[in-house]
Order: sequence, then structure tokens, then C-alpha cells
Amino acid sequence: MTLSTLALEVASLAREAYRVIAPYTHRTPVDKSETFSRLAGTEVYLKYENLQKTGSFKSRGALFKVYRLRGRGVRGVVAASAGNHAQGVAYAARTFGLKSVIVMPETAPVAKVEATRGYGAEVLLHGRVFDESLSLALNIASERGYELVHAFNDVDVIAGNGTIALELLDQVKGFDTVIVPVGGGGLISGVASVLRASGFKGRIIGVEPEAAPKMKASLEAGRPVEVPVKPSLADGLLAKAPGDLTLKLVSELVDDIVTVGEEDIARAIYLLLERAKVLAEGAGAAGLAALLSGSIKPGRKTVVIVSGGNADLTSIEKVIVKGLAVEGRIARITGYIPDLPGQLKAVLEVIARHRCNVVDVIHDRIDPTMPPGYAKVTITFETPGENETKVILDELENLGYKFKLET
Repeated sequence: MTLSTLALEVASLAREAYRVIAPYTHRTPVDKSETFSRLAGTEVYLKYENLQKTGSFKSRGALFKVYRLRGRGVRGVVAASAGNHAQGVAYAARTFGLKSVIVMPETAPVAKVEATRGYGAEVLLHGRVFDESLSLALNIASERGYELVHAFNDVDVIAGNGTIALELLDQVKGFDTVIVPVGGGGLISGVASVLRASGFKGRIIGVEPEAAPKMKASLEAGRPVEVPVKPSLADGLLAKAPGDLTLKLVSELVDDIVTVGEEDIARAIYLLLERAKVLAEGAGAAGLAALLSGSIKPGRKTVVIVSGGNADLTSIEKVIVKGLAVEGRIARITGYIPDLPGQLKAVLEVIARHRCNVVDVIHDRIDPTMPPGYAKVTITFETPGENETKVILDELENLGYKFKLET
């Protein structure tokens, strides 16, 4: 295919970027997963950018951009971000000896704020949403004479991200499908530019959350459009709109953009933890989520980019519990028992006989909806699987206790 001048420029810059950033980044591993290959019906290779410096691919583009700015005599850089871009820019500025100011929303997780400070940045908390943070960042850049480092709509940033593709071409031979998470489009634009310039004729597919389908909407409209953004586990992909540069590259080089729901993202995070022993944030797991959900038709040999691992551990706890529940390894049952001594003990003895470990018991004697003389009981327990839980429910019913499984 004949590539645009922009795509060729990005691909050329990516080779320069790789030479520049190689001493300061990891050549992240690629792993063929037998488990995910079986589940997806294709050979699945996972490219672990969650193991990159700062925990995500963002350090690649930030390093190349800051390096180029230093060469132009810039004294400092500014960025607005709630997470991975913030850490990437702070790390890059420290690496190349520039000052950095990062404006983060007041709602940014404490762990990400402290990590960004840990890379030497001056961190300011401002606004409830990214746009308010960006407004302050632009003012600071003007007042101090610093340069704003955009998270995705920048040729140097895109080219730095494209270094992932240079590694892929060396690490996996003969792949025919690449799946890439999509926020503002900086990652997929860089990867696609390098792959197409290298003669790759396979499929390049982007994945964004149903909570923010901005790239899909913009492609349909033929221009960047803003979409309403809802909360998502894939918070790193919640841009309101793509950039004009990224939209141009995606429309030229990418075969399809698909969306993925929260349940599928949660399942992918859980499966990566349990099967691959890898912690991915929601954005990082989005590509695998789309593949396992059936949103993407399997190719023969598929590469999935796991773009980041800076997960909020409070959300991970909920994802794990949800995953265990879906697999039938944690059960929650609710029922009514006579409000008499020994009744709860009898129910718990049934559960214990089946070697199930009780996690939580809620014993409610004042629920106005329950029958007189009864107590409402909710029991959460670990179980080998759904079959064992069904046996427990049947046994309780034979003893006169009516419980139902909560879903």
C-alpha cells in the first residue's frame, strides 16, 4: 500500500527513537500463551508493555519527545494527566535533565500522584476532570516558557510509541493480526505506521471501551468528535476525542476499531492474573478482552499488546472477587432461617462438611420484609465450583432451609 507522508515520517522517526530511548527503556517480553490460544482459537502472543519503565508504554513516546525538546534548548516540560502519561513525562524529564510540572485531577489515585512525584516532577492537583487540568497546564507552559507534552496528538510521541512495533517484528515471526488498545490513538498510530512501512499486510485492530467509543465515532463522522465518557475499568482509554493526527493515521492504516464492555475487561484482568501471573490495568487488558469476547475474528497468529500495568489495587480486589464468582469459586447464598439458637450453626455445618471456607456472614434480624420469627442470612464462601454449591443448596433444602444463589 502507498503510505501518506505522515505515516512515513512517523515510521522513519520511530527508528531514530529506538536508538535514542533504548538505554532508558526495557525491550519488553513477548509470551505465547497456550491458555489464551486455546480460549481464542488462534495462536496468541502477549506483548507485555505493563513491564515497561513506569509501568506502561507511555515512557517510550515521552522519552523521545523530551529528548527532541532538549535538543531545541527547552528548559522544562508540562503535561496534564491522571496517570500513565504523567509518570512517563516525569521519568523522561528526569532522564534528560529537564524540569517537569505535571497537572493531575484532584480525583487522581494517590498511588499515581506519589509515583509521579517519585520521578522528580512538580505535581499540582487541579480540577475534577482532565480538561480542567489541561487548562492549568497550558497556562503554566505559557507563564514559565515550558513546552506542553501532549499525551497522543504529537508526531514525536507517536513515533516513540511505534518502537513497540520494531521489537515485535523481531520477536514474533509471521503474525497476521495485531490488537492494540485505543485511548487518544497515539499507541495504535505509532504501531500501525511502523508495521505498514515494514510491509505488514495483516490486520491491525484497535480496541476501546464502550464507555468512550471516540475513535469509532470519529471514523464514522470523518473528523474528531467528542463523545460522552462514562466510568470504566479502562480509565487509561477514556479520552473524549482522538487527535487530528491520530485520526488521520488510524483511518489510513487500521482495519477496524471494536468496543469492549466492562464485564469482558474485568474477566481479562482476572484471567491475566490467574493464568499468566501478570497484572494488567483495565486499559492494558482491553485488547485481550475483545479477543476473548469474540468481538474480533481470530487470525492465525495474533499479537495482543498489554499496554500497561498501573492498576488501582482497590479495583483489582473487586475484579478478583467478581472473577471468582463468575467461575463459581466464590458463592454467596441468601435465605431465611428460624430465629432460634443453633439454626445458623446447622447451616454453617453443612457448608463446612463440603470443605468450603466461609468468608463472610451477614445475620439480619430486623429486615422488615422477612417473615415473623425468622432471620435473614447471607453467607459468602469459597467453593471448588458451581456443582459443589448446588449440592450444598440441595442439602440445605432437604433440611428445611431455603437458600438461593446470589448472582
